[in-house]
Amino acid sequence: MASDIPPLAVRDVTVRFAGLTALDAVSFTVRPGTVHALIGPNGAGKSTCFNVLSGVCRPAAGSVRLGDQELTGLPPHRIAGLGVARIFQNLALPPHATVEDCLLLGRHRLTRAGFLAAGLRLPAAAREDRRHRERVREIAAFVGIEGQLDRPAGSLPYGQQKLAELARALCMEPRVLLLDEPVAGMTADERRRTAAVVAGVRDSLGISIVLVEHDMGVVMRLADAVTVLDFGRRIADGAPGDVQNDPAVVRAYLGERAEPEENAS
Repeated sequence: MASDIPPLAVRDVTVRFAGLTALDAVSFTVRPGTVHALIGPNGAGKSTCFNVLSGVCRPAAGSVRLGDQELTGLPPHRIAGLGVARIFQNLALPPHATVEDCLLLGRHRLTRAGFLAAGLRLPAAAREDRRHRERVREIAAFVGIEGQLDRPAGSLPYGQQKLAELARALCMEPRVLLLDEPVAGMTADERRRTAAVVAGVRDSLGISIVLVEHDMGVVMRLADAVTVLDFGRRIADGAPGDVQNDPAVVRAYLGERAEPEENAS
């Protein structure tokens, strides 16, 4: 539950690529058990920020902490092992594997039985396998794909494949979930269904969620807090309604971004 999940604190994170500043001293805090949206125009730095949070990219300065645990500079598998799961925008399910097997991949970091014990089907390994499969069925039911477990993942409709991706991440038993455009490419019905599942992840499971999403309707319905980036800088941070009406945010989305003074006429 949320009371067991520490805050995710991003402090003064700066990322540079070949002399270009992709993130410029960005700070925000994801409160436990909330949906925190990270939005901004294309090129604002959202993906770079996600890459820092998941360990794909190491910042030039700043820090990321989950409670008292320093995440900055850790490799992705270490960050995942500490309870941070990421879902990418593009589908990454093995298309010919069954949905159940795809979800079982998410249980890998929780497996205690060794390879030999599992291969020999020793009693302890068999019991652990049963527990993992039972948990997979529970999570599949939670997201609404319990009837698809025996199907090849690639045969599912796009919206259900995205839900299977979410279910696989939940099978990791994460404390923080990084969702990269979870409703992109979906029909209106699929967007509503997925948004409801994401809300359930927060409300029923108490998992903290960092959400990157271009659908502002979904953002405003789901988010408890919003951080807005533009040109790698944080230009707004707060409640969804306040951020939506912030003049700097309106200018950024309308393309009326403030130019540096030396370029102003």
